[in-house]
Amino acid sequence: MSLPTANPKKELATVAITETTVSIRRLRQIVAALLTVFAAVLIFLAIDGLTMPMRATLFIFFSAITAWTVLELPETPVALTGATALAVVGAIPEDLVYQSLGNDIIWLLLSAFVIAGVLRNVGLIEQVTARLMPKMRSIRSMFWMLTFLTFATAFVIPSTSARAAILMPVYLGLSSAIGNSRISRALGLLFPTIILLSAGASLIGAGAHLIAAGFLFRLTGTQPDFIAWLMLAGPFSLITCLFACAILLHVFLTREERDMAPDSKAGLTRTLPFSREQVVVAGVVCLTVLMFSTQSIHGIGMALTGMVAALVLCTPNVSGMTLKAALKTVEWNLLLFMAGTLVIGEALIETGTAQMLADRLVAVFRQSMITAPVIIISFAVIVAAISHLVITSRTARVTVLIPAFALPLSGLGVEPAVLVMAVTLASGFCQMTMVSAKPVVLFGGLEPAAFTQADLRKLGYFLLPPFILLLILSATFLWPMQGFFQKN
Repeated sequence: MSLPTANPKKELATVAITETTVSIRRLRQIVAALLTVFAAVLIFLAIDGLTMPMRATLFIFFSAITAWTVLELPETPVALTGATALAVVGAIPEDLVYQSLGNDIIWLLLSAFVIAGVLRNVGLIEQVTARLMPKMRSIRSMFWMLTFLTFATAFVIPSTSARAAILMPVYLGLSSAIGNSRISRALGLLFPTIILLSAGASLIGAGAHLIAAGFLFRLTGTQPDFIAWLMLAGPFSLITCLFACAILLHVFLTREERDMAPDSKAGLTRTLPFSREQVVVAGVVCLTVLMFSTQSIHGIGMALTGMVAALVLCTPNVSGMTLKAALKTVEWNLLLFMAGTLVIGEALIETGTAQMLADRLVAVFRQSMITAPVIIISFAVIVAAISHLVITSRTARVTVLIPAFALPLSGLGVEPAVLVMAVTLASGFCQMTMVSAKPVVLFGGLEPAAFTQADLRKLGYFLLPPFILLLILSATFLWPMQGFFQKN
């Protein structure tokens, strides 16, 4: 019996791809090394008027950005290395590194991940969707209903990737039921897009929002609570979600496809009565959201409320899930990443580095005579919205852009809180590349793929202009009218 012969062309192609990958990696390493050396010379030798803690903080901050963008290293090890390095060189007290793990932001996210794990375990989202299926008379109505349902999940589930994992079975069931590749493609784009855009409406919708809230508290002594954040960002996030749904319906589908009636009897699990666990979990989650919304009345912090809710839900008699099992669903990588970025952000403010950057950037803008608030806000929004092409982590984008970009621009007469909020929401745009957000990766990586890179880019081209325009209008006109960012 003859042995199978190798394919020389395939082997050569594999070798060529490997060599190209190695060459790109080496080029990135060379560029990173040159940038680091240049930054070291500039920061430690060329720039005058900086203290040694400021120089060390600025260099470590720049090194972290280089590692995230040029070398494309994993976010969490880079953030923890930066936080540790700040303590080692004496830029910050050593205790600050450990205290970051005790921050209420970390505990709020931990409890929210546990709640999300319980929701996924009891299948509550799938059950609600299955019950709504018979009410969908067309693909159009199905898309709008899913948009509002996905939007609502932002207020109880803190991680966009966790929401994507919970809603993945819903997509697979609907896609199987419809049996149309074009509709499945539009549906595959709908879920991650609405997950990402709706996150902006909720204070716990993304870890980046809690980072921004921390910056606001250190700057002004106050920060938006659950309701205040919803009132500020909710209208913008909801309208952008509706825009995205309309674009997917009218750009990716024909009129006949929009009017097609979905098969409500296939794809999802057969509708069953709500179980006792599902009813109890739904009640606890609703009560938790109510407690979040009324924090200003009862005075109990969101982190403590979340921890109580997580402990109640992890009682086996309540949800059938133990705390040990729920803790396995927590994205510990994200929690450690946030702890590291909290330390870096604190160092930038405490050492005066952020103020130094502000003073230098303000001087440049004043020389160019560009000081109109609407121009400054527009500039900040555009840069933050396209920053996902360079920095793939949403939390990393906020950690970088707030101290190095938003705060310096505020020196030109724009309220700092407005710029922090605008940059935070703008950094949530992640619809242009596969690697810019985990929900996009999850849906785009299915077999068969829910959509292609070309589909994603096409959606981004249609969605980016209204996204930027709506955010500029919100920051320039809506937020000042609401009176949240009035100067003292």
